[in-house]
Amino acid sequence: MSAVFREDSMQALIGKANVLIEALPYIKNFYGKTFVIKYGGAAQVEGALKDAFAQDIVLLNFIGIHPVIVHGGGPKISEMMKKLGKEPAFVNGQRVTDAETMDIVEMVLGGLINKEIVALINGHGGRAIGLSGKDGFLIKSEKKLVKKRSPETGEDEIVDLGLVGKVKEINPGILLNLQKEDFITVISPIGIGPNGETLNINADYVASSVASALKAEKLILLTDVPGILKNGKVISTINSRKAEKLIEDGSVSGGMIPKVQACLGSLKGGVGKTHILDGRLPHCLLLEIFTKQGVGTEITA
Repeated sequence: MSAVFREDSMQALIGKANVLIEALPYIKNFYGKTFVIKYGGAAQVEGALKDAFAQDIVLLNFIGIHPVIVHGGGPKISEMMKKLGKEPAFVNGQRVTDAETMDIVEMVLGGLINKEIVALINGHGGRAIGLSGKDGFLIKSEKKLVKKRSPETGEDEIVDLGLVGKVKEINPGILLNLQKEDFITVISPIGIGPNGETLNINADYVASSVASALKAEKLILLTDVPGILKNGKVISTINSRKAEKLIEDGSVSGGMIPKVQACLGSLKGGVGKTHILDGRLPHCLLLEIFTKQGVGTEITA
């Protein structure tokens, strides 16, 4: 029995060695490259998934990859608003953000969530530092207006969402300087407007803009679905032209639209490849980056 046990144990060890060997060419290719990762969904809520994410990020950093994290936090913002007696309001999926709501957004994103992510990464041996888009004029932004179909007239009307912004310009200098010192940057999607006002920005679009500004090797979006679906099946790889058609024909809808648009925008901005991954899968980052099969959907130019 002991000989059988030793043989089984040895085969398990060899299997682990094979995993490392399979990862070797990817480690070599990605050494010194930047990955921008949008962190949200269940991976940002469930304890075991949060730990797995932090471990993945620290591992990437230790093998010479530069991860830059942009996080969301919509559910926690809504939760805090309700605790403070304020009911969240949305137009076409965009949060209506008055001055009082903006204070809550900044408190939750820049304070609570950002510092929790930093602490998680540092707790697993990394060197993370948290930034708001206001720090060092990292994210210059401008107000975003949306169109909404009027039920009375049937015509599109311009809706002012308040302190909601879109990215105008990313200042990559501060990120590059922190990379040189081997820091892992964690960014909350809050921008500074032309008159110094604070603006709330969709985290997917911020991640896309940051990836473009850094000419990142990859933009990776974590979400709560397996990837882009067609007829109920995950599309493992798709090019940008076909991805645009999926939006046009309605195959991509709802909350997936900004994610696919963010990927398409970053590809146009010079990013190498983009990925939409299921953040509910532990260690999804490592599985996508370092295995031949990968997980989720890869969108290429």
